[in-house]
Amino acid sequence: MIYQFRSKAGPDVIMLADLTKRIFDILGRPLESRGILTVEQLPELITILETAILKDLEDRSQTKDANEDKPEKPKLADRLGQRAYPFLELMKQAKAKDEPVMWGV
Repeated sequence: MIYQFRSKAGPDVIMLADLTKRIFDILGRPLESRGILTVEQLPELITILETAILKDLEDRSQTKDANEDKPEKPKLADRLGQRAYPFLELMKQAKAKDEPVMWGV
């Protein structure tokens, strides 16, 4: 399934179900076919997602250090920060312009 997130504050963001589910698990929110992130919720959700991205980077750094003797290609497609960036930016733009983020409508 594909989710399309919209806000008057910025361009639409389209994500596949796997990434959307991962992000909503991090945010501690149930993923429904449609919904809204209110202006009041955005500051906390942005902080939660940014913290998870920093933790992911830290975990990857520690894993890389532990496996220095084994050459391994980094899995860029799995990097949370890279994959979640458009959604995070949409939330920041929506917060700045006091607009909600909606999907499935």
